[in-house]
Amino acid sequence: MPEWPGNLPRNAFKQALVRCERQVGLWSGLANPIAAEILAGAGFDWIVIDGEHAPNDVSTLLPQLQAMRGGTAEPVFRVPWNDLVLIKRALDLGARSLLVPFVQNAEEARRAVAAARYPPLGIRGVAVVVRATDYGRTQNYHRNAHLDTCILVQVETRAALREIEAIAAVDGVDGVFIGPSDLAADLGHLGNSKHPDVQAAIQEAAQRIRATGKSAGTLASSAGDVESLFELGFNFTAVGSDVSILARNAESLAARFKKPQ
Repeated sequence: MPEWPGNLPRNAFKQALVRCERQVGLWSGLANPIAAEILAGAGFDWIVIDGEHAPNDVSTLLPQLQAMRGGTAEPVFRVPWNDLVLIKRALDLGARSLLVPFVQNAEEARRAVAAARYPPLGIRGVAVVVRATDYGRTQNYHRNAHLDTCILVQVETRAALREIEAIAAVDGVDGVFIGPSDLAADLGHLGNSKHPDVQAAIQEAAQRIRATGKSAGTLASSAGDVESLFELGFNFTAVGSDVSILARNAESLAARFKKPQ
């Protein structure tokens, strides 16, 4: 094994995905650094900070990244869109693992990778004294940042499913994530990701992604589904969200003390 360059920190989550190892994660939509700090030390391998469907932007991302430093989980920021500027700003803040939504084909996957890499490998804008470089303290950061940057692309339509092999083959794509809710909607089963047609498509997608040698990921609708998803071929799976944990457990606790009507 070649020596790891300089003092660039290792992204253990990325390395695990390269080896297609099992990684268990959780979704975070509370947009709160205290919640992020609690989740980071809970024992998960990765935590998605959602910038697509939760009220997160760069101003809320930064304190959550700071709160998660030193935890067990790798922060994975889901950018709102496959956008050069959004990706650049998230990376400069130190979000070294990104989930890019609604990637439809190999060209869009290449666009996401290029946005996350400096020239000549990509088109990421260069800043020197930013959090990603530990404010200029990381040796040769710009030359080696791509070794530590993890890019996950989200496949969530029929059109994208047809392009899975081409998407997964893009150099710099570390994993392909199947979005069950949007896929269900596109297949004509809005709000019903358990429909047999949706489940069949998800199962086939996992097998096709893994056949390319890349990691396959998805979101489980319940903790009880996680093992079956691993058996289908997925190797990185989120088991729920902080919002649902808070909402359902709060409801359950309140229901214990409600008087019968």
